[in-house]
Amino acid sequence: MAEQPIIIKKIKKGGHEHHGGAWKLAYADFVTAMMAFFLLMWLLGSTTDADRKGIAEYFNDPFKISLMGGMDVGERSKIEPGGGKDITSQDHGEIDEKDDLKQLAQLKEDIQSLINKQLEEFKEQIKLEITPEGLRILITDKENRPMFKLASSATEPQAQEILWALAPVINDLPNKISINGHTDARPFPRNQTGYTNWELSGDRANAARQELQEGGLAEEKILRVTGLSSSIPLNTSDPLDPMNRRISIVVMNKKTENEIVQGLTNEADSTPKEATPSAEPHTEAPPSTEH
Repeated sequence: MAEQPIIIKKIKKGGHEHHGGAWKLAYADFVTAMMAFFLLMWLLGSTTDADRKGIAEYFNDPFKISLMGGMDVGERSKIEPGGGKDITSQDHGEIDEKDDLKQLAQLKEDIQSLINKQLEEFKEQIKLEITPEGLRILITDKENRPMFKLASSATEPQAQEILWALAPVINDLPNKISINGHTDARPFPRNQTGYTNWELSGDRANAARQELQEGGLAEEKILRVTGLSSSIPLNTSDPLDPMNRRISIVVMNKKTENEIVQGLTNEADSTPKEATPSAEPHTEAPPSTEH
C-alpha cells in the first residue's frame, strides 16, 4: 500500500493592514478648514460694506498696498494702510467734523421738536442756528415777557421753564457748551459799587448756567460763561430793542472746543504761579431803567 502524501495547509490570518497616521493629518486639515470657515463668517458678519469692499479689492490685487502704500484702498474702503492708523491722512479729521455737524444738526431738530410740542408759547423767543462754532440757541426777551427781572439776574418763571426743558436734550450730546449774557444799550444807573451792564450780563449768564444744571445739564459740559454787555446787539438798527437782552447758549463743535481748551491751557502755562486773580464782591443799587 502506497504511503499517503502529507499535505500541509498554511492559513493566513485576516486583519487590517497598517495605515499609519495619515487619517490624523486629514482630520487636522478638516478642523483647520472649519475654523477658517467660521472665522470668515464671523468677519463678514461684523464688518461694514466698505470694509468688505476693501477686503475684496485686496484679494483682487494683493500687490496694490505694497506698491502704492495703501492710499487708494485706505481712502475708498476705510481699510487702514499697512494694517495701522495712517497718522498723515487728513480724512479722519474731515470725517469727524462731518459726524460732529450731523450730530449738531440732529440736536437742532430735536430742540425744534421740543419747542413745537412743549415750548410753543415761547417759539418767537427761541432761535436756533448752526454757526462755525456749533449750534447756537438764542433765548431773547420779548415785550412784556422778559427773561430776567428788571435790571437783575433773577430769572423769571418762563426763563426757568425754557432752560429746564432744554437741559436734558443738550445733555444727550458729549459736546461742551458756552453761555453768553447780553443786555440792551441802556446804561445801568450809576451806583456806588460801579455795577454796570458788564456785570449784569455776566450774572445773567451765570444764572442761566445754574438753571440749566437744575434742569439736568451735567456741570462738566459747561466750558465758558461770559458777559458781553451790549457789545453785540442782535438788532443793530435799534440797540434798545428788547430782543437785544438775551442769553446765547452755544453747543460747541469739537474744533471750537479744542481751540478754546488749547488757548486756555497755553494761557495757564504762561501765567506766573504767584499771580492770582482777585475780585471784590458787589451789591446792586436799585435800578431805575430796564435792561
